[in-house]
Amino acid sequence: MPSKHPFSLLIALALVSAIPPNVSGATTPDSARKALLKATRFFDQEVSYQGAYVYRYSADLKLQEGERRTGRTSGWTEPPGSPYVGEALLEAHRLTGDPELMKAATRTAMALVRTQLRSGGWDSRFELGESDRKRHAYRTEEEQRKQLNVTTLDDNKTQSCLRFLMHMDKALGFKNKEIRNTLDHAWNSLFGAQHPNGAWPQRFSEPLKPTSQLALKARFPETWSRTYPKKKYDGYYTLNDNTMTDMVELLLEAHQIYGEDRFLLSAFRTGEFLIRAQLPMPQPGWAQQYNHMMEPAWARKFEPPAVTGGESQGVMRSLMLLYQHTGNKKFLDPIPSALAYYKSSLRSDGKLARFYELRTNKPLYFTKDYKLTYSDADMPTHYGFIVGSKLKDIEARYNDLLETPKASLKPSYKPKTYRMSSSLEKRAVTAIKSMDKRGAWIEKGSLKNFGSEGENIQVIETKTFAKNLLTLAQYISAASKK
Repeated sequence: MPSKHPFSLLIALALVSAIPPNVSGATTPDSARKALLKATRFFDQEVSYQGAYVYRYSADLKLQEGERRTGRTSGWTEPPGSPYVGEALLEAHRLTGDPELMKAATRTAMALVRTQLRSGGWDSRFELGESDRKRHAYRTEEEQRKQLNVTTLDDNKTQSCLRFLMHMDKALGFKNKEIRNTLDHAWNSLFGAQHPNGAWPQRFSEPLKPTSQLALKARFPETWSRTYPKKKYDGYYTLNDNTMTDMVELLLEAHQIYGEDRFLLSAFRTGEFLIRAQLPMPQPGWAQQYNHMMEPAWARKFEPPAVTGGESQGVMRSLMLLYQHTGNKKFLDPIPSALAYYKSSLRSDGKLARFYELRTNKPLYFTKDYKLTYSDADMPTHYGFIVGSKLKDIEARYNDLLETPKASLKPSYKPKTYRMSSSLEKRAVTAIKSMDKRGAWIEKGSLKNFGSEGENIQVIETKTFAKNLLTLAQYISAASKK
């Protein structure tokens, strides 16, 4: 579970990537710029399809995948897909001013514009090929019957697309009409999908109907089935995979960029929901998802009604961020009891279970054949049933906020600046030396969705491209300040 949104993570990756011990020599701003542009041209013109990216490619570009296997004309929204790469290109342009980077970033933005669904957002995968597009209800196409039209907020998909498009909108001086129309349609649709109590669903295809009980507080169900009920959970109030944490961050940044109160109000309402969603003592944490009676509920067959040790940490960070933006201490009130509860629930290895049983607080796991168990000896490997603890960092941040004067609370959105250092120069040298003659960074890896054909092969990772691109851009920017 990431502690930052992907663009911040992407910059962090560039800052802390490991340096081989045998790197020597130096580079110059000119050679770094040439390498940066060579990599950009290769990725934009050869790797992407009309600006769309997935996670990884075979070195010969014949195979590609996101979370699933994809075709040549597909793109992926979830980081490190298209918006992730777009952010790297845009940030590299900010640092270097090179127009080729802006051109490549704009191509990626236009790929997202062309694949916005009529429901307002994006799904995991999008299509730019003419025949495949007909299966999707894209806003820019004529309406067809029986088209896929589901916007998903899961795994930072729609949120990362909107964040990138907002950044592009600002960088282009708010003058690109296609981006502006896409953003306007997205926000109108999203506000129509937010529940009246401030919560967000995992996915939607139309405005949601309000429930009759708008401000219920979370409660434990009298009983719950240990057998997966196979019910639809799309419209449940969803914290899973940081859905609402990502929405809060997105809304607050939108308010900073556009200055419109509707963004702050929507984030405020989400925060009020998160306060009500805190479960009662003796388990004052949060669940991954709630039914409309505000009871923890089943989602997928490995996501039972439970108190979560994962997404709850994101909730506490969101509440602190809302306090920074509003100065309203009610957003801090749930944190002390939640911290005490989760610290008392740590496993012997210092980590947290993803799920704690309601009322007993016993850690819950699943066997490989998806039976609930109290043992972690036979877990499936595709899902994080054990999560890292950031409780010390959260507590330190909470205490820091208590001591910060209200006038100094609001976070800064000033762009980062970089100074030259031996570490930055070494990373730039490594990026240049490890690039092949095409402008690609090749590494050993696997395409997990292609079976034996994709095992132990040479691959191109979008995450690696973004990391190295930013390293070179940071070096160029720092060198210009000497």
